[in-house]
Amino acid sequence: MKRIEAVNDFVIKFANVNGTGSASANNMFAKSLFRMGLPISPKNIFPSNIQGLPTWYEVRVNEKGYLGRRGGVDMMVCMNPQSMAKDIQEVEAGGYFFYDSSKPLDLRMMRSDIHFIGVPLKDLCQREYSDARQQQLFRNIIYVGALSALLDIEFDVLTGLVSDQFRGKEKLITSNVRALEIGYHYAAEHYQCPLGIRVERRDAVGDQILIDGNTAASLGAIYGGATVAAWYPITPSTSVVDGFDKYCKRLRIDPGSGSKNYAIVQAEDELAAIGMVIGASWNGARAFTATSGPGISLMSEFLGLAYFAEIPTVLIDVQRAGPSTGMPTRTQQSDVLACAYASHGDTKHVLLFPATPRECFEMTAEAFDLAETLQTPVIMLTDLDLGMNDTMSPPLVWDDKREYQRGKVFNEEQLEAMSERFGRYLDVDGDGIPYRTYPGTHPTKGAFFTRGTSRDEYAVYTEDGEAYEKNMQRLLKKWDTAKNLVPMPEIIEAKKGGANVGVIHFGTSRDATLEAVDALATEGIVVDTLRIRGFPFHKSVDAFIEQHDTVFVIDQNRDAQMRTLLVNECLVSPRDLISILNYNGTPISARKIHDEIIAVLRGDNVRPLHKKKMAKESV
Repeated sequence: MKRIEAVNDFVIKFANVNGTGSASANNMFAKSLFRMGLPISPKNIFPSNIQGLPTWYEVRVNEKGYLGRRGGVDMMVCMNPQSMAKDIQEVEAGGYFFYDSSKPLDLRMMRSDIHFIGVPLKDLCQREYSDARQQQLFRNIIYVGALSALLDIEFDVLTGLVSDQFRGKEKLITSNVRALEIGYHYAAEHYQCPLGIRVERRDAVGDQILIDGNTAASLGAIYGGATVAAWYPITPSTSVVDGFDKYCKRLRIDPGSGSKNYAIVQAEDELAAIGMVIGASWNGARAFTATSGPGISLMSEFLGLAYFAEIPTVLIDVQRAGPSTGMPTRTQQSDVLACAYASHGDTKHVLLFPATPRECFEMTAEAFDLAETLQTPVIMLTDLDLGMNDTMSPPLVWDDKREYQRGKVFNEEQLEAMSERFGRYLDVDGDGIPYRTYPGTHPTKGAFFTRGTSRDEYAVYTEDGEAYEKNMQRLLKKWDTAKNLVPMPEIIEAKKGGANVGVIHFGTSRDATLEAVDALATEGIVVDTLRIRGFPFHKSVDAFIEQHDTVFVIDQNRDAQMRTLLVNECLVSPRDLISILNYNGTPISARKIHDEIIAVLRGDNVRPLHKKKMAKESV
């Protein structure tokens, strides 16, 4: 029987039961490879209950640095009888299935084209430990020890991780190292080690770190000058505010008095949370909230108020699978349209789409500058995959010289010097952005009434249709101004040049997309890519579509929401854009993108490849 042979290039997946302590063991495994200088990409796929349901942890190891999901599993480490039948079927031909052989496998589940590796983990634990809880916990450490032998992981790297984790707790260090040794020696004595898939030390990591996007975003909020957070807990965004709280306790304390220079409020619901953020922002603070899809639904009314009253507001949306409660612990990019047009009436919101933890850090900080410059809500859309999974990232760069962009704000001296009447909604500069004041700036000048009802340029209530229409047109002018302020798209042209195929992607689709494009290039198919980083779309997005005969749009949702947004905003015919969709709750894979592009280009799927702009059709 053939076997998969690969050095520093494979996918290993752990199948466990939620609540059994496997997470720390699997994390130790991933970090051991990272410490050996190998690029890794771990993905935690977990249920929304506390204990008892299946959970998986997938680790991509790739020396070239591909960090997206590849697709397929080369080795399955199965510790869960509930999912075993499905887990066996997921292994690639020639791959490896590691299981607890304390109990014989059901012969009906056997496959003749994969290699079965049995280690009697339960029996080994019962011999070594008398306590039932210890037997359960150390079973996980024993299989990591066995993998050390099977994959040639440097054993002292694992013991170093144990020492770091339990520093100052010598008994725990000794017992965990003993468990690693039990697994290592059993595998070394009973199997030819290493297997066909194995690791070798490299220096392919450099100064990169492992960090999740939520932690990076919480640091970005600190870096961006935020002092107020109001929120209601919801998976998978809770750790954004948890992180902000942790870092505020270190970085937002007055050195003289020791008093807190920040406020974090857990509101009674999401609607109250965004209301508090709007109030704090109106009063001059830099404030934000973090939520997920259900929270966006509840916050929509207040988002309309912030848009119409022109109050800077920052919102971090860590997307998950919907609608309704959906799959709370699964990833999707399914809030794109909900965020772009949140609220009733004619509203358009500035969106940011980070693809990496470093961009979560940078774009969170940038969101506050944009919100105050444009005087409007800015929503950063990450997702569970980016938000909660550790990802390799360059170090986050902190520049002490950074200056906050507070936008058009009249101070007391400027108001004092004014002879004309202050108009809160006057377009003085022709960019659609009016001047504002902070409450209490001047005793007699600069005051205005903030309202969600229609008003004139001086913030005076009116239902005059002409005044309303003029205000709405000014908001569109501001929208045009925003197109040159949001992050520019990232365009990568094929090395050979002359590509007539383009791929548009955003957020966490990036890594899988770039890997798929590299694979297509080896087959002679050259592809240009454009990664959307902000909305409203820069004119280069429209130009990219126009320049390519065939354009694919990658969406991790059912209804092709980014494609819909492009059709709406770029005046593109729907026939110009071909969707590649993924919405099963796991991150999209490079194989899926590659295979769907191939299927269309080779005619396996009948789809129109001609292009016509809607504007041309109407002539």
